[in-house]
Amino acid sequence: MTYKEILNYYWGYSDFRGIQQQIIESIGKGRDTLGLMPTGGGKSVAFQVPALATKGVCIVVTPLIALMEDQVHQLRRRAILAAAIHSGMLRGEMLQILDNCILGNTKFLYIAPERINTDIFLAKIRHINVNIIVVDEAHCISQWGHDFRPAYLEIKKLRELKPGVPVLALTATATERVVEDIQENLLFRERNVLKMSFERKNLAYIVDNTENKEGALLKILRQVDGPAIVYTRSRRGTKELAEKLTDAGISATFYHAGLNHAVRNTRQQQWIEGAARVIVATNAFGMGIDKPDVRAVIHWQCPDSVEAYFQEAGRAGRDGEPAWAVLLHTPHDDGILRRQVARQYPSREVIADIYEHLAYFFAIAMGFGQYGSHEFDLDRFCSTYHYFSDTVNAALQLLKQAGYIDYEEDPDGRAQVKFLLRRDELYTLNDLAPAEDKVVTALLRNYGGLFADYVFINEQSIAQTSGLDQNIVYNALKALSHNKIIHFIPQRSTPRITYLRNRVEASELVIPQAVYEDRIRQVRANIEAVIAYANNSRECRSVQLLRYFGEKQDRPCGHCDVCLEKDRSAVKEQAAEALAAVKKFLADHEARPIAALDSLHFRRTSIEQALRRLSEEEKIAITAGKIRLL
Repeated sequence: MTYKEILNYYWGYSDFRGIQQQIIESIGKGRDTLGLMPTGGGKSVAFQVPALATKGVCIVVTPLIALMEDQVHQLRRRAILAAAIHSGMLRGEMLQILDNCILGNTKFLYIAPERINTDIFLAKIRHINVNIIVVDEAHCISQWGHDFRPAYLEIKKLRELKPGVPVLALTATATERVVEDIQENLLFRERNVLKMSFERKNLAYIVDNTENKEGALLKILRQVDGPAIVYTRSRRGTKELAEKLTDAGISATFYHAGLNHAVRNTRQQQWIEGAARVIVATNAFGMGIDKPDVRAVIHWQCPDSVEAYFQEAGRAGRDGEPAWAVLLHTPHDDGILRRQVARQYPSREVIADIYEHLAYFFAIAMGFGQYGSHEFDLDRFCSTYHYFSDTVNAALQLLKQAGYIDYEEDPDGRAQVKFLLRRDELYTLNDLAPAEDKVVTALLRNYGGLFADYVFINEQSIAQTSGLDQNIVYNALKALSHNKIIHFIPQRSTPRITYLRNRVEASELVIPQAVYEDRIRQVRANIEAVIAYANNSRECRSVQLLRYFGEKQDRPCGHCDVCLEKDRSAVKEQAAEALAAVKKFLADHEARPIAALDSLHFRRTSIEQALRRLSEEEKIAITAGKIRLL
């Protein structure tokens, strides 16, 4: 099939949009390609279509487990063979998936960057026929990007093992420096960048400088109809704001990574389906969410980079209709943001102490521990060794970036099911509740191998297939497990730490300059850039953002807070000039036809405003279509 025929067959669209077709044709010619596509630009189609047109397996490197699982689910719904590999899986399951890729039983393999350097993957990849290597969120490979992840640097090993395979790097946010860094780190054979304009003509960027954020938030949500996202930096803040909105008569729910997987899914679905108009969330929410009719994205505080702000704000108005991105800001916020650097980057001594105590916590001997995976109780660790949780989280992230551990704050420990009865025994069951019967039918339709081994399942998918509420599905699975028909292992969301190297002496711990000192400088630069944006009320917001990403745009948007204020100022100035001109025109106190005021060459609204003011001040008289100054 042609590219357009594939698009129509699997997605039902008649044509591509934006630069999708340019990217597809570039990859189809075997060229390494960097695609810069703003949030909502349709990145997945840009690699899924050419991959389906070519023999072999498309390997997609992406950092978010939840996102890769969603992509796999969406592809399977379209009857496209897809699988994912990440640290939340058993070794045997990874081997089975990789063997399926070798045998040609998988078309798309999603993989977390940390898995690339494992012995299993490196041994199997040599035997897989790979057609495209896709690097999603490609800005993560650059230390100058806002979310640098050293594990992304391992992707070049794929290039070394598959030198003839084209690479497609995709990102929604990248400065010119990051664009160059991505191509260099992915060993592009030639520079090849395809870019959509980052301009969002339907999106009004507003910075609201206010000391009463709560009042401003309520005012915005009452003035702007439709779904909205409110971003705040703290988990506790999501709940508090959602409760205040609910008390004010605005339906709201909250979302953050500390909630268990089922609760997050339920709340996300409530918002998508309109049961809750507003979702108050940390930055854990939004990636991969397909809701085009979001009318407002409101930031309670400044994010820590312009890239993060642009990406989150861009979730508003994907349907092309007018939408608003509002940043609530006070000068006090700037100081809070600057102090954040110290919280994100504890001293090297503190990092070494936490590494040492981690080994005590898991009872790992010196020279041992590699590939050991452990559930991590953050509260107990902090209580035992007297640390603040923010400090521990920051240190673990740095140890992760330095390659010592893999730290998952929000692992996707998916639910698993295995049938305890034989298939023929199922047909003898006559006492199942209706919901249990529907769940059994959905399991058999959606999954294979349930009678031989444990299989990972998606409760949301089962709910859609069976037509049941997700909570009813969960209770039915529990009942079936209690009655020994299946064994059901519910989802877990306990943080996990996996040692990527054997334990070393704390004095031998090496946190590279690129992970520590260079990152501190970059984080500070990112923070100063977003503070500068928030405080620059002289220049169009859209022009500021586009310039940050290297896109020249001299034409103001006309609907950001800066443009609107300039318009208001211009109107006031013209009104004042019109008033002075009318007074001068009538200075001799002679009665003149009102129509004669047209000769002053001011807008009719300005003349009318001037006459209204003079009339209210009783300085003019109007009779029989004539006017004179009193």
